[in-house]
Amino acid sequence: MKKNKAYTDEHAAAGVDAELPAIECWPSQYSEEYEIEITNPEFTSVCPKTGLPDHGTLTLRYTPGQHCLELKSLKMYWLAYRNLGIFQENIVNKFLGDVVKYADPVRATVIGDFTPRGGIATVIRASYERGKKRGR
Repeated sequence: MKKNKAYTDEHAAAGVDAELPAIECWPSQYSEEYEIEITNPEFTSVCPKTGLPDHGTLTLRYTPGQHCLELKSLKMYWLAYRNLGIFQENIVNKFLGDVVKYADPVRATVIGDFTPRGGIATVIRASYERGKKRGR
């Protein structure tokens, strides 16, 4: 039986620091808290080890602060992942970090519900709340 090559630090970090298009924002017109949910059921990326495509649904739920995300720029941002080698866990956390960077929401949660491969489905959640420290 042929032994697979081990995962490397390069595999683990692939795509994490990739330069992606900026997500534009526009000023929220309301001071009261409200929640926005945006879903992309056609998200694609590439496994950094195998080069095989990954598919899934990304859902963002956020409470805007002073800014809302502009959807066309968000679509262009998501399309940049299409040929990017990056693990699913890193996708969810990178996306959340970029939402926080560009929009400074009160709170946000990203859910990555990835299409099963080999009979295994993965759902990854990452959350942010203003004032609470985030890793990395």
